[in-house]
Amino acid sequence: MADMGPIATVSLAMLAGSLRVSTPFLFVSLGECLTEKAGRINLGNEGVLVLGAMVAYAVSYETDSAWIGLLAAMLAGIVLGGIHGAICNLPRVNDVAMGIAIMLAGTGLAFFFGKPYIQPTAPRLPSIPFGFWSDSQQVRSALDVCPLFLIGIACAFALHWVFRTTRIGLRIRIVGDSNDAARALGLPIGRTRLLATAAGSGLAGIGGAFLSLSYPGSWNEGLSSGQGLMAVALVVFSRWNPIACAGASLLFGAAGALGPSLQTVGVTWGYYLFYAAPYVVTLVILVATVAPGKALRGIPGELTLGR
Repeated sequence: MADMGPIATVSLAMLAGSLRVSTPFLFVSLGECLTEKAGRINLGNEGVLVLGAMVAYAVSYETDSAWIGLLAAMLAGIVLGGIHGAICNLPRVNDVAMGIAIMLAGTGLAFFFGKPYIQPTAPRLPSIPFGFWSDSQQVRSALDVCPLFLIGIACAFALHWVFRTTRIGLRIRIVGDSNDAARALGLPIGRTRLLATAAGSGLAGIGGAFLSLSYPGSWNEGLSSGQGLMAVALVVFSRWNPIACAGASLLFGAAGALGPSLQTVGVTWGYYLFYAAPYVVTLVILVATVAPGKALRGIPGELTLGR
């Protein structure tokens, strides 16, 4: 990027980084939004993210198909989320405690079964060259976008439409807002929450597949860096709105791309500090959302955080 000015260089690098780094946040936050709309919090999505990354990479390597690996990661997330949802439907089971158990279980399974796949190279997901119009190699590289990013944006709008205009979305919202109202209408509370949790974890599994099959595009035990947990704060910040989750994911992605972007222009001071930007943003969001009248606006009434 020597032929570009420092501001343009950093801006282009942050754009490229944001499109890549935001994608796992996008899928996990949408999955968490779906789960919480049904009245359940799922901290286990961090474990689902890691397990999805490992399963996607292993299956991609064994089958020589990244898309089959992606499907396997989604199915692994659905299974783990289904287990979480089924156990949480039992009497006196705490959502948060069970989520932590699922997080540890998913991470442990990924670390145990993923050790043979740390070194081998698996097929990666393709990218769409949106920078074909430019003569600059830097621009073309920055605008190589994984299809999963576009699918995630489409999912955000689709989920928003489902919540606002469909009978299924209305039922999910009723179950999440009031058990009494759901019972009065004869809605299956436990089954609705189980299916929402399983589907939400399936989306988180796709986010994990992006990590190992697109960016950074490898499998190792430090791949997630807590993105599944940060997605919970992102959903609160977005006020349980799927479209806002997409915007907030881009914000988190830009924060995650700050360190590498500054490195492209030779700024190495505070290297680790810049890499901590996503965690700083998370803390700022949590502090900002505890202001009176803001923290619980839009929260589903039956969500554990609201009781």
